[in-house]
Amino acid sequence: MLGRKQEINLQLTELLDSALLAFCLWFGHFLRADLVPVFFPDAVEIPPMEKFYWVIAVVAPFTPIVLEARGFYSNIYNKTPGRSIRQLAEALAVIGMCIAFCIVFFKWSVESRAVVVFSVALGALSLLLREAWQREILRRQMASGKGRERVIIAGAQADLAAFLANMTTEQRAEIEVVGQIDIMQSPISDLVAALHEHSISRVLFAAQHVHFSKIEEAVQACETEGVEAWIAADFFQTAIARPTFDVLGGRLMLVFHSTPQASWELLFKAIVDHVGALILLLLSLPLWLVAVVGIRFGSRGPVFFKQERAGHYGKPFTMWKFRTMHQGAEAQRQELEAHNEMDGPVFKITNDPRIFAFGRWLRRTSIDELPQLINVLRGDMSLVGPRPLPVYEIQRIEKHAQRRRLSVKPGLTCLWQVTGRNGIKNFEEWVALDLKYIDNWSFWLDLKILAQTLPAVIRGIGAS
Repeated sequence: MLGRKQEINLQLTELLDSALLAFCLWFGHFLRADLVPVFFPDAVEIPPMEKFYWVIAVVAPFTPIVLEARGFYSNIYNKTPGRSIRQLAEALAVIGMCIAFCIVFFKWSVESRAVVVFSVALGALSLLLREAWQREILRRQMASGKGRERVIIAGAQADLAAFLANMTTEQRAEIEVVGQIDIMQSPISDLVAALHEHSISRVLFAAQHVHFSKIEEAVQACETEGVEAWIAADFFQTAIARPTFDVLGGRLMLVFHSTPQASWELLFKAIVDHVGALILLLLSLPLWLVAVVGIRFGSRGPVFFKQERAGHYGKPFTMWKFRTMHQGAEAQRQELEAHNEMDGPVFKITNDPRIFAFGRWLRRTSIDELPQLINVLRGDMSLVGPRPLPVYEIQRIEKHAQRRRLSVKPGLTCLWQVTGRNGIKNFEEWVALDLKYIDNWSFWLDLKILAQTLPAVIRGIGAS
């Protein structure tokens, strides 16, 4: 599927799925309220459908959004049923957490568990059947060749075969390539003649090895004919960055980005950051009291420790923690440099003598990190992201590629925290985990890391 047509088809599919889910919730209520009493006269009467409207308001519009984030609507032609079921189960788990959130914090109630069971079963089955039906339509369309858009592929001969090979099955089902023209060898008049002969509405340019002047001439010919010209933006080869287009000052800009773009997922991440930090802050207030009293009795000096850390793209910000070291600990670092257990610019010692007894317990339980929730509320940090390093350690990074960990907002927890924390002694391995997080970021990945962080904190994995 191509461009806007693909987007419209996706939106229509999501609307259909929303309607199916709403219907399944209504039908689940119908089964429990009207049919179950026919076979089981002693069944408890349940409230009317109106009591379940809030569940529909959560499930119907948001489930397709989560499904899209999990890739449920992608590559349906070659996708196995097992993969579809796994993606569906992951999405339902997220929606289930949303419903649980509403029950706990808004005091909304689900009046009948049987309605939920019926609705989930019916909804999952209907979505899988809809996908199977769509896959069958796609296969028939591939076999018949009907309804496919006729296109011409133009560019350098060396690029044409690679361009076709990279097209997905779904894309091939939507188009019929009726001609391939090497515009480096053939005159543009041959392209114009092919447009007339085959009644073409779209030309796809594989322009990786084509001179810009030649592409400009070909695009102008398409413009004159009123034919769409699509140019593959792969003429610059990048290992990580992905190309997109934007507009600046009225000029079309080709943008190479290696971090998550502005999206609904990033908006949800920001909402979860602020709401989650506020909830965690309120729930952890008793621990704050324990920390304040313990630090006061355990060591002379202020309760809080603040330090300049490198934030988004290295912008300094003041990070807060509960103090766990004796006063003057920073000045003693040079004396302990020989005992550093981490390579690279980072300084870590398992049994740091500067930490007082109660401070060691605060670190083992990660209670010393709680003041960073204020940093999250202020927008300096996120709940999930690479841990912020002191500014002076960032300045000591020698490999420029390692600074890419600064391209996203730092966080309270990340892959490093849930895979051993101080058990990792190699700075490159630590950075590799951060870059893995950046390159594979999704809202679902953030939720998984948050879910894994609590058990890691309780077990005290790698903390010191």
